Amino acid sequence: MHRISLIVATKDRPEDLRRLLASLRAQTVALDEIVIVDASIQSVEQVTIEFPDLLIRYLRHFPPSAAAQRNSGVLSCKTSSTLIGFADDDTTFESSAFENMIAFWNTAASDILGAAFNLQNYPERGSSLLKQSSLAQRLGLYSSKPGSVSLSGWQTMIGQTAETQFVDWLPSTAVIFRREVFAQNLFDDVFESYSYLEDLDLSYTISRIGRLAVVADANFRHFPSTKGRVSSRQFGRYEVRNRLYFVKKHHLSITLCYLGLGIRLAMSVYSSLSRRDASFLTRAIGNLEALLTLTSALNRKPMSGSFRI
Repeated sequence: MHRISLIVATKDRPEDLRRLLASLRAQTVALDEIVIVDASIQSVEQVTIEFPDLLIRYLRHFPPSAAAQRNSGVLSCKTSSTLIGFADDDTTFESSAFENMIAFWNTAASDILGAAFNLQNYPERGSSLLKQSSLAQRLGLYSSKPGSVSLSGWQTMIGQTAETQFVDWLPSTAVIFRREVFAQNLFDDVFESYSYLEDLDLSYTISRIGRLAVVADANFRHFPSTKGRVSSRQFGRYEVRNRLYFVKKHHLSITLCYLGLGIRLAMSVYSSLSRRDASFLTRAIGNLEALLTLTSALNRKPMSGSFRI
């Protein structure tokens, strides 16, 4: 039987964390441990004390960074755990989710290195004619296949799946990996400044040496919290910085990435005008600032963990 250490990075979301832990309490199988890595201004340790029946270890971590917090959790996991997983603090799991996930791993081939839970409340998104176009797919800008990574560095969302499927990447929202992958792989410290695309980078790296799956009957839900978010302008900067870093690191197409980023910027401007929402315009301003700042730096030398915008 596999043993799971589940890592939860949290910051200033005690109610979300309480709801998650309640869903873990209701599981039909027990987890080997739950590692709470807390970067909250005010400690949420009291929330963990409300669940004495769960095997919880509580860690404090500063400064806040989902990627760094998860890395800290990985390094502190029990050595007896054969699987290490991550769950966002604003998720909940159906009661049979971990039983079904463990059943999957008990029969999984040795080359399967990661498996995600199946999101049940995937948000409806407006269809994009550009993303669905044959031209975008021929150019390598985007793919119509769920869970794929294109030459441009853009990933397609996985959504809700009716049957277990294999993919190129996995979100860290609710996912399990074999413990041994972390002997050589952790979240890249570049993403510690702002954890956007950190899960794409880690899971895509792992997919180069093994297979990744989404388990259809291991169900969870995600209720994205508005707390702990950066401004639209700051997000626009990191959106560009992190995407370019990912593409350069994995030797994908810088040219296609720039084209995709230009399209993304234009879409934000259009959304700002059509929806009368200034946040899209400030996001586009952040995109433009990062493009101007990073283009020369990207051509001069590889971006490192010390590179900041």
